[in-house]
Amino acid sequence: MTSALCRKATPVLYVDAIAPSLAFWRDRLGFELTTEVPGEDGPAFAILVSGGIEVMLQTKASLAADPHAASMAWRDDRSCLFVEVDDIDRLAAALQGQEIVAPRHATFYGATEIGYREPGGHFVTFAQFQRD
Repeated sequence: MTSALCRKATPVLYVDAIAPSLAFWRDRLGFELTTEVPGEDGPAFAILVSGGIEVMLQTKASLAADPHAASMAWRDDRSCLFVEVDDIDRLAAALQGQEIVAPRHATFYGATEIGYREPGGHFVTFAQFQRD
């Protein structure tokens, strides 16, 4: 049997501002803030974890400013699925012919990503991180 194509899935919640969501996830539910990316008007992106659960928060403004997300035609959706994979080439081959909404690109945080719109209209970003 071959290994699973996908490694992990994380919801990305698009918000107007990060701070109110931090109060919910971190302050009330006890999630740990592991990553925070600054923006012009406060944090633009954050990752929170608790046990095996991970949640990403991203401001709508930072999404609009992301050159790789520009082609996504984001329509005020409230979430996106972020899926880690071991082999982005294998993933791309498995999804050949599906609608690509964010072309393959390298990120500043060390991932190679490609985004698709799944048949229900939702965005799914697949990312391969370099592993030692």
